[in-house]
Amino acid sequence: MNIIYIHGLDSDANSTKGRLLENYCRQHHSDIKVLRPDLNQKPEQVFEHILSLIDRLNYEDIKGEQSNTSRTVLVGSSLGGYFSSIVSNRTGCPVLLLNPSTQPHITLQRFTKDAGLHNGSTDKSAASQIIHSTAGGWDITNADLTWFAEHPLSAIHYPGKVAVLIKEGDELLDAELSKGFYQSQNAKVVVQAGGDHRFSDFEDQLPMVIKMLEQLL
Repeated sequence: MNIIYIHGLDSDANSTKGRLLENYCRQHHSDIKVLRPDLNQKPEQVFEHILSLIDRLNYEDIKGEQSNTSRTVLVGSSLGGYFSSIVSNRTGCPVLLLNPSTQPHITLQRFTKDAGLHNGSTDKSAASQIIHSTAGGWDITNADLTWFAEHPLSAIHYPGKVAVLIKEGDELLDAELSKGFYQSQNAKVVVQAGGDHRFSDFEDQLPMVIKMLEQLL
């Protein structure tokens, strides 16, 4: 199995959950390859980057005669959950989502209040205005919000390939909104009491995570 870990906003390739996942697989599942790409890029670049990684891994598996079917899965956290969902819609790739963002075009607008436009700004300058810089180096612009709005997560095309873990104690995203959306699409949803947005007990859940990924395949 190949796992591509898709980190969230204000994270990077050294995401805590990504490293925990890779270390766990190294110790207990040596046959599983974990990739942790840095996705601090414009959203259209992130989307294409993930698609290219899936294509590359599938080609390597076929070339190595490991399998004639895809053995690649995505694990997406927060904003990474949104990207994983739309990539799954395009490719049918199985995905496990952790406190996924479902409406980034809305939730990311929280940054615009601190980034007022100057008087006389043109539409072009407004679109390119930076509204937030992530810890990983992605300068989010109004154009990025427009991209998210033009690529809404309105449906799940392969619900049998989608599993979702949601913490009721998520302090950043609306857990009920995420739960309601994925349940309405017939994806497998597991709601856990308490917790937080970062999934601080992720390490304890890794055996279950691997089992869920194997079931998705």
